[in-house]
Amino acid sequence: MVMKQDKTDSRSTTKKRVFLEYVLEAVLAISLVLAFTTVVLLIAGAPPLQSYVHIFMGSLGSWIRFTHVIKAWIPLVLCSCGLLYTFRIGLWNIGVEGQVVMGAIFTTALMRMGTGTGYPSLVLLLSCLAGMTGGALWALGAGYLRTKGGVHEIFAGLGLNFVAQGMVLWLIFGPWKRAGIASMSGTETFERSLWLPTIETLRISPAGIGIALGALLITAWMLRYTNVGLRLKAVGNNAQAAYLFGLRPGKYMLIAMILAGSFAGLAGSMQVTGVYHRLIPAISSNYGYLSLLVVMLANFNVWITPLVALFFACLNVGSIQLPMVLQLDSSLSGVMQGTMVLAALAVHFIRSRLRAAYTGGT
Repeated sequence: MVMKQDKTDSRSTTKKRVFLEYVLEAVLAISLVLAFTTVVLLIAGAPPLQSYVHIFMGSLGSWIRFTHVIKAWIPLVLCSCGLLYTFRIGLWNIGVEGQVVMGAIFTTALMRMGTGTGYPSLVLLLSCLAGMTGGALWALGAGYLRTKGGVHEIFAGLGLNFVAQGMVLWLIFGPWKRAGIASMSGTETFERSLWLPTIETLRISPAGIGIALGALLITAWMLRYTNVGLRLKAVGNNAQAAYLFGLRPGKYMLIAMILAGSFAGLAGSMQVTGVYHRLIPAISSNYGYLSLLVVMLANFNVWITPLVALFFACLNVGSIQLPMVLQLDSSLSGVMQGTMVLAALAVHFIRSRLRAAYTGGT
């Protein structure tokens, strides 16, 4: 009994230590990014402290601005949750951007069919399911090319991203164009009954927040406590050894891609039903690509992912203030995001080398 208690305490201590390592790694990476960005701002002749203050105030300076941050945080979290499955098995799901787009297309198609039926709640529910289906099918295409055709998922995903974006433009300027107008502003706005319920004073959807939090809990549970999560990890660690134990790597790669596509498609649904209320050319807002950076910086940890996503959402929203106030290009946020990934990789590499040296020394 005492030995069992000692093992439990040891596991708890290990978990806390690993979590603290992840947090310290993220803090160090952010510090490196701020240092690099400060140098860039000084070279550009801009005041660094003032720039950071405007980014902070532009994202967290009022409740209205914070709601914009949450609107960006929801799809970021959903896409990141999906990527955790594919990274767990060792796949680079670059096609997540196209999966968001296809989720938005499938959602729009079903909402157009459900307009005027008199059952808005049912239409919204079916639209979200349609979005998940669209994202899953698009991810399955990339997964099939990877497992059956030998096409690397990076190339398959990038190719399908371009196809998805082309389909959006064709639909907006073709079959779904506004009556008498072919506009980049998108399709006709859906009737208000088909909008995701929002708190008018805050302009934010509690349902969207609940869906994002639910996605985090489901992902944490599946990766930690289910056979699917365990087998994804086994295949990701050593596909050949997993095959010898009766697991089929190709099957679980497809499962991982379907799960990732479902969450990305749901993010596309949230963009249509909760943010824009129509289909627009830039419906994904590049959240698919950005979620790749989020997951990498979070070191593939489920619980750190929403915190990193919040940071990126603040950066995206707050950087809008820079061109208006300091005449700086808002692409500064892109510089910070890219630098953050490099910093995260550098910190992870240094920690791995130090750990390896320490282990070798002992």
